[in-house]
Amino acid sequence: VGFTSHLQLPYTLQWNASIEQALGKSQALTVSYVGSHAARLLKESEVSTPTNPNATTFDFVENGLTSDYDALQVQFRRRLSRGLTALASYTWSHCLDYGSSNFNFGYQRGNCDFDVRHNFSAAFSYGLPNVGHGGFVDAVLHHWGLDDRFTARTAFPVTLLGNPIIDPATGNTYYGGLNLIPNRPTYLYGANCASVLQGLGDLQSGQGCPGGRAINPNAFTAVNSGFGDAPRNFTRGFDAVQMDMAVRRDFPIHERLKLQFRAEAFNIFNHPNFGVINSNICSGTGCSFGQATATLANSLGVLSPLYQMGGPRSMQFALKLIF
Repeated sequence: VGFTSHLQLPYTLQWNASIEQALGKSQALTVSYVGSHAARLLKESEVSTPTNPNATTFDFVENGLTSDYDALQVQFRRRLSRGLTALASYTWSHCLDYGSSNFNFGYQRGNCDFDVRHNFSAAFSYGLPNVGHGGFVDAVLHHWGLDDRFTARTAFPVTLLGNPIIDPATGNTYYGGLNLIPNRPTYLYGANCASVLQGLGDLQSGQGCPGGRAINPNAFTAVNSGFGDAPRNFTRGFDAVQMDMAVRRDFPIHERLKLQFRAEAFNIFNHPNFGVINSNICSGTGCSFGQATATLANSLGVLSPLYQMGGPRSMQFALKLIF
């Protein structure tokens, strides 16, 4: 690995502005603008030297890349009042950079890999009012509560990759791009998606497209050199929507001591969320280019898919001692 003799530390400039309006005694609405600009980001090049007897490739690191982020954020808050507390947030954002993480993409300026345009989340917690009086009624109907969380976001970009190419002028290695074929839809949906991909041999007879949608293989061709005219990260994967809910019951033990029982359901409506898209151009029977290859939960890694965003419906019971 080689480094430029004038390598400098990257830097980021950030700015924001907010305005807040009270809505009654317990509620408030906040609108914010958030922006940032990063410069002198590290740029890594892989140089091929096939005639060198000691090493066939070298990595060279220098400054030169930038990224920009702008967002409009809206937040609604309700403090605990009459047993109800709530929070809702919406963000519209756009991020641009030159290849978020991988030098093999050739550093084309385009949407960041994590560019999510719309993101909404809401949550509330409600203590149900106690009904009736008396020993039996208190034991059965008092101290119940309900917690709910809903999240929805639009899709992440998908970086479409062509064939690996060595630039003869510089020796740099990168993935070639794709050319757009005019008058071809970028996406396929429903029965048409299944029909087209079955005709290409990418799906078996009677098999449907995962999630009912795919990037159209017939809309692109690989290029032998350069990046092609298909912009970086202009295609998108799948949206994500999920609701989690919990029912709780408190059992007072002492003035400042109570036992809480919770029954929690994740993805309570069992809504399917898809994750990784095969972005490598290919041809021939069994090619899955443009199709979802895993659920969102299995695409995230780290934790069990049961308890991550996009997992199947699952439930758990818990006991918590609060003091």
